[in-house]
Amino acid sequence: MRGYFGIGVYHPKHEVNIGTLWRHAMGLGAAFIFTIGERYHRQAADTPKTWKHRPLFHFATWEDFVEHQPYDCPLVCVELAETAHELPAFTHPERCVYLLGAEDHGLPECIMAGHAVVTIPGGLCYNVATAGTMVMYDRWLKREMA
Repeated sequence: MRGYFGIGVYHPKHEVNIGTLWRHAMGLGAAFIFTIGERYHRQAADTPKTWKHRPLFHFATWEDFVEHQPYDCPLVCVELAETAHELPAFTHPERCVYLLGAEDHGLPECIMAGHAVVTIPGGLCYNVATAGTMVMYDRWLKREMA
């Protein structure tokens, strides 16, 4: 399979959701995982200790992330937004970085501006682990079916 992806969370709030997202990221083929901001603390929901098998990056600020984003690897924001592409119709880039916002504040408009934004149909506000897992599974399924 060509390409790769990474997945991360901007200012994550709930540690259990991050651990669950990391566990699913490993199972669904993420090349790396990351956080932006200072609120996340490692905890026990990441039972396979994903950081032992996938690089875990931490960026102190949005600017720090932008400075270190992989070359030619577009950002795909996952957020409830009226202008977002619905996930079932979205074509995942060969290489990309998925970015989710924390449950309490999502992603700022200034971060989403100029980037692809996808949303999960149904209008529900999913937690970070669920939303991220659905996006990764959609990517995996579409690549398997191609």
